Amino acid sequence: MTERKGERWGWAGAWVGSFLWVAIVGLVFLAQGNLAPAASGLVICAVALGVAHAMAPWRHPHTPYWRLYLPLYALLAVTVLWACWGFGAFDAGAEQTLDAWMLLWLLPALAPLVTPMLILGRRTWAGGAPEHR
Repeated sequence: MTERKGERWGWAGAWVGSFLWVAIVGLVFLAQGNLAPAASGLVICAVALGVAHAMAPWRHPHTPYWRLYLPLYALLAVTVLWACWGFGAFDAGAEQTLDAWMLLWLLPALAPLVTPMLILGRRTWAGGAPEHR
């Protein structure tokens, strides 16, 4: 059970780091008195950490990584929409609303997200186990 500890820590640390900003921004919203975005952000963060724990590859050793990544990437997409909503990008009377052209700025950010799917997508946890001699 203790073997491959570094990979386990890597999985946990990567997903905690990926969603930590949501908790921080949620706390900022809470300090500003924006209770709905604050509460929903903290709930999204808690759900994401629970899903990361549930989708851990050692819990599903024969499942391809792309299937394990999919729900977590979906939650990352939800966090982008949550941030846009929380900062008022969808408000019609706001000073600056979200324009479809602004989504082009997100394209460079997709490369680091898609890369693990392409590189590790078909691999499984069982397939990467070290051989015992």
